[in-house]
Amino acid sequence: MPKMKTHSGAKKRFRKTANGKLRGRRAYSSHILEKKSPKRKRRMAKPVEIAPADTKRVRNLLGGGK
Repeated sequence: MPKMKTHSGAKKRFRKTANGKLRGRRAYSSHILEKKSPKRKRRMAKPVEIAPADTKRVRNLLGGGK
């Protein structure tokens, strides 16, 4: 069997931390920023842990195995 390939889009968007957690960009952070408060925009600049519901799918795309 050939090796599974890592999903190119996923590897640009998500990172695994040293402890194996997944981090990615926060949602709603790229446009319509005028109406959002500065505090909210600062929070959105930092990466956030991926929701538990999505971790299985993201791990699979990153080549996380079975």
